[in-house]
Amino acid sequence: MSRLTQQEDVAEGTGVEERLRLLIDHVPTLIWTALPDGSIDSINQRGLEYHGVALPDVRGWGWTAVIHPEDLTRFVDEWRAAVAAGKPFEGELRLRRADGQYRWFLSRGAPIRDELGNVVRWYGTTTDIEDRKQAENAVAQSEERLRLVIDTIPALVGSMLPDGSLEFINQRWLEYAGLSLEDAQGWAWTGGLHPEDRAAVVDSWQAALAAGSPWEDEGRLRRADGAYRRFLLRALPLRDEAGHIVRWYATGHDIEELKRAEDALAKALDENNKLREQLQRENLALKEEIDRSSMFEEIVGSAPALRAVLKNVANVAPADCTVLITGETGTGKELIARAIHKRSQRAGRAFVSVNCAAIPPSLISSELFGHEKGAFTGAVQRHLGRFELAEGGTIFLDEIGDLPVETQVALLRVLQEREFERLGGKGPIAVDVRVIAATNRDLAAAISAGTFRSDLFYRLNVFPLQVPPLRERKEDIPLLVEYFVRRFAGKAGKKLRVVSKRTMQLLESYPWPGNIRELQNIVERSVIVSAGESLMVEENWFSGHSLPLQPVVPPLPQHPERGEREVIEAALAESSGRVSGPNGAAAKLGVPPSTLESRIKSLKIDKYRFKALHRL
Repeated sequence: MSRLTQQEDVAEGTGVEERLRLLIDHVPTLIWTALPDGSIDSINQRGLEYHGVALPDVRGWGWTAVIHPEDLTRFVDEWRAAVAAGKPFEGELRLRRADGQYRWFLSRGAPIRDELGNVVRWYGTTTDIEDRKQAENAVAQSEERLRLVIDTIPALVGSMLPDGSLEFINQRWLEYAGLSLEDAQGWAWTGGLHPEDRAAVVDSWQAALAAGSPWEDEGRLRRADGAYRRFLLRALPLRDEAGHIVRWYATGHDIEELKRAEDALAKALDENNKLREQLQRENLALKEEIDRSSMFEEIVGSAPALRAVLKNVANVAPADCTVLITGETGTGKELIARAIHKRSQRAGRAFVSVNCAAIPPSLISSELFGHEKGAFTGAVQRHLGRFELAEGGTIFLDEIGDLPVETQVALLRVLQEREFERLGGKGPIAVDVRVIAATNRDLAAAISAGTFRSDLFYRLNVFPLQVPPLRERKEDIPLLVEYFVRRFAGKAGKKLRVVSKRTMQLLESYPWPGNIRELQNIVERSVIVSAGESLMVEENWFSGHSLPLQPVVPPLPQHPERGEREVIEAALAESSGRVSGPNGAAAKLGVPPSTLESRIKSLKIDKYRFKALHRL
């Protein structure tokens, strides 16, 4: 080879090396080389700029000056160990940036060997992983929060591997069993099962594992103090995209008190040895309650409005038809219902009362028609509904206007077909029950609003009874006061003989929005605080209504019908068709809502058209 050719080759090699060096210097990753003993002899330009140092500052072991003090000893020891072993190296550390801040890096090094296998140099990269570390820390914090939530759940919570062995249980489970996580892992958790339950529970668990299906069983688990309590155990499988089970998640709910209640019920059923003991027990209790007092004895008064209602009670009681009782709150609608039952052919059977407004909408169907075991979460035994408890007798559905629409459909079926189905049941159940319903709501308005079914209304409204408010039978107030005084004074051991004129004047002039119930409360309060023989009441006991000393006269205009109609329609227009409430037409006219409703009906005024006008 000529001298000129050799020079050209050297020049070409030098150019390639410079281009490679230029490329390495501009790679965003920190690239370095080290001697066989691990000391640095070269760092690319990116690394020098990142640390804000010159190459002589980091050669040898000077590079350790940019390591975070908390990582220095650990990382250097790991690097020296890799150098001594001649094995590839990987480690994480925090490095100082030129501005003094530290960021996390992943450093990797690999040895280069000669033909004899001796390390002649180390080549490595140091990559910024700060974002990854922050993400890992965020995940770790999230996992820690989740773990804290799981540990505070009162139920026993755990996870199992695909083979059914325990992987993790929460703090509640560890505290309950008095174990460490290591002691419970694998299949050791089954040692906490009661010896009499262990084989059956394990067998059912293994069957669920084999089938890959959700698992549910009951078993007694040993508490840290050695006592056993019964638990409902459940597990669900978690599958990957291919459908393979990767983990099971399990819970254990303490059902000891529930099982004790079941045991007590079973014992009662065995002792009585009757298929429908619960029904008969309810019937007997209700019959005894009815027999202790006659319903007509509880209905006190002789006002013409009340006498008309009682006459209708006597007429409808033996007819066995459905009755709809309407009237304001506190007027004694349940007493009227009980009076109908007492005088009917069903008087010897149960009278079951249900306040539809007092039962959550999600439970009302189960309460009325019952449910089978397992019909929903928590349904651990069959529950007889109120209709079954009232078999052969009467069911009183108070506040029928609050019945959810979906339950109205089931009630309509009972009235039409005389049958119903328990929640979770497999077939209809025939029922022989008389239905008496009551409401203080305007069902016609509810039908217009779409919250009450018109077909159910017509089924209920076979024989309507309107119970008059107390303000429309004020001549009964002295009788009612005397009745309540006698009852409450006897219980309190007091002798009240006189009702002052002022007290009776107050009682007779008050409009009684709460009706007889409110009067009863006022009299009971007076009996409690009275020290002598005279019953006294205070004006501030009444519920914020004015107490004129003269009988209240509704301030509707005493004009021909046309003038009264115009006044009422003007008030309805101003209140957008609303009758009751602080902004209703009744308040604007200064009359009770029931009085105004009566006049609206009498004058055939369509109050709903004022709502429509308001919307327009």
